Amino acid sequence: MPSTIPTTIPLQTGEAAFVLLFALLVFAVGIALIFWTYSDAQKNSSHPAFLWAIVVFLAPLLGLVLYFLIGRNQKY
Repeated sequence: MPSTIPTTIPLQTGEAAFVLLFALLVFAVGIALIFWTYSDAQKNSSHPAFLWAIVVFLAPLLGLVLYFLIGRNQKY
């Protein structure tokens, strides 16, 4: 019974660089969102800014939605 041995491992081709680049991009965007939320909350929120930064760190998409809905003071 002949065994088939793969000639390359998938992450040894160009995929590893793409996966790493994508992971770094997601990480950088997450850090930028945390800093943006913190600085914006210092100016536009009556709640503590560091708490909003923690919420965005723990749950990025949900944290941003919550911040926009209840965290920012409404200016009319």
